[in-house]
Amino acid sequence: MAKIAILGFGVVGSGVAEVIRVNGASIAQRLGVEVELKYILDLRDFPDSPYADKLVKDFSIIEEDPEVDVVVETIGGARAALEFTQRALKAGKSVVSSNKELVATHGCELLALARAHNASYRFEASVGGGIPILHPLSQCLTANRISEVRGILNGTTNYILTHMIGTGLSFEEALKEAQERGYAEHDPTADVEGLDACRKICILAALAFGRHVYPDQVPTEGITKVTLADVSYADAARMSIKLLGRAIQQEDGRVMAYVAPHLVRRSNPLAQVDDVFNAITVRGNAIGDVMFYGRGAGKMPTASAVMADVIDVLQHRRTQRFMTWEEGGADYVVSTDTLESQWFLRLKGTIRDLEGLGPVTVLGRPGAPGDEIGVITESMTRGELDRRLKGSAPLSAMRVLDESADLA
Repeated sequence: MAKIAILGFGVVGSGVAEVIRVNGASIAQRLGVEVELKYILDLRDFPDSPYADKLVKDFSIIEEDPEVDVVVETIGGARAALEFTQRALKAGKSVVSSNKELVATHGCELLALARAHNASYRFEASVGGGIPILHPLSQCLTANRISEVRGILNGTTNYILTHMIGTGLSFEEALKEAQERGYAEHDPTADVEGLDACRKICILAALAFGRHVYPDQVPTEGITKVTLADVSYADAARMSIKLLGRAIQQEDGRVMAYVAPHLVRRSNPLAQVDDVFNAITVRGNAIGDVMFYGRGAGKMPTASAVMADVIDVLQHRRTQRFMTWEEGGADYVVSTDTLESQWFLRLKGTIRDLEGLGPVTVLGRPGAPGDEIGVITESMTRGELDRRLKGSAPLSAMRVLDESADLA
């Protein structure tokens, strides 16, 4: 018998309990032992819940119970979740988490703590929800030198952009619809400002390249400034606007990472990823490009990923497989200033005002004002772009994902 405890009985925590209840028999058959949910930690009361008899409010009950093999942390944030994770690992209990903020901020130290106490710290659900990406990245692709990881890492923003493109809704209207459908929180800041995607690309970069990347090292831009005019110009160029997180390893081993809206050519499979779906592309020198696609969030997909980690931990209790990466540093993450790309610009003015930009492709859109122009520039760095603009501020400026970076 393997016994687990769940910290936090919200969307994901209740989903994990449901997976154990519904799929318990098949899990036991594959694992060879039955998995029992012994405790649920939450400050709230759930008197009508079928799990009411398992609720506790004092973490020390779980911490001091030698029967608990795995602690599932679904609290979120990096305060109480950090304390409970540290205490569980020090007690020799493995921890499985869906908490992207905690992993992105403290993952390196928690992995070291787990190893020191012969426990596991797993977090497959922290990046892709139900998409299996961390295990393949840390196990299946280890024969490759990874040069880049990039992807659509947030379902809420992808839903908003999809509906701006497909139905002509403004950002505000699409956000309201996403909230009404339960795809966006009442406070959507972490999603629409790119913070969620930033945390996820930090975790992916650490696994892909072996050193910790912190969220405050990653320039992050969300989608709040994307307008229907931008969407229309992108459509005219046969492109879609997608919020991408990217982590690129440089020749000297250092890493460049950032989050920003991009124009993506429709020949690239990322452009076809719509609604709440996510997709992550990994480029390796042996395998080439591989893409992982699926629902990046949701109660049951995320709970499925959590339980996959739980099962893996229980299967290897006597021979722990330690996931690890090294500490990062201020000199490890390099600026995006040297990254060249084509740029989409929306500006006030006429074609005569663009002579200093160099060769451009002029775009049109229905109903454009006479003093507005949309263009795609040649490839250049942001610094070179600013110099060519000579101090004038474009209404919009977004990178175009390089054609050379498209999947073959």
